[in-house]
Amino acid sequence: MKFYNVNQIEPCDLARVDFSKAELGTLTEVRVESSDHHPAVSFALLHDTRNLYLRFDVADRYVKVVHSGFHAPVCRDSCVEFFVRPRSDRGYFNFETNAGGALLLYYVEDWARTATGFKKAASLPDELCRKIEIISSLPRIIDPEITTPINWNLVMKIPLSVLEALIGELDCLPGTRWRANFYKCADDTSHPHWISWSPVKELNFHAPESFGELRFRG
Repeated sequence: MKFYNVNQIEPCDLARVDFSKAELGTLTEVRVESSDHHPAVSFALLHDTRNLYLRFDVADRYVKVVHSGFHAPVCRDSCVEFFVRPRSDRGYFNFETNAGGALLLYYVEDWARTATGFKKAASLPDELCRKIEIISSLPRIIDPEITTPINWNLVMKIPLSVLEALIGELDCLPGTRWRANFYKCADDTSHPHWISWSPVKELNFHAPESFGELRFRG
């Protein structure tokens, strides 16, 4: 199992977060179904007493963004994703964000596949999604596709209150351990790919048994 140490910082505005205080994680597990384009992707994750701060950096190509608004199918665009399960007795959250900053966010309690999706899952209400701050270095819409090499980044501030609205109050973070995975995909671009931090056994990111571990530090 992969492990990632989440360091603590003082609360601050998203634009002022110093991610040099974070460990650097990299996405290296490329699914065999991917095209020959394998973008280099790193992430950094920090926390304060009431928020998570996440940054993705992507050295990319063939970047396309056509979806906007909450809960659009952003995985079809150039997309980065953070799946996290704070409590072993509850479900997980899938934060999926395209390169333009559009967010899809579900709480999945039973990830068994059905003809229409999952056995038990629900999108988070818009009022909770609005509490999540997202800054992208790219425009909201990119169409036609950018076919030349391009570096882009995306940062997020996730209040713990968003998670607690579904799974109840969380313990003080330092010393706790959560399960999580980080992904990059681009399903409907000219060069689709599926890359993860912790390896998945098949082309299915909704696999909590394959999540790595986040270790929160004070």
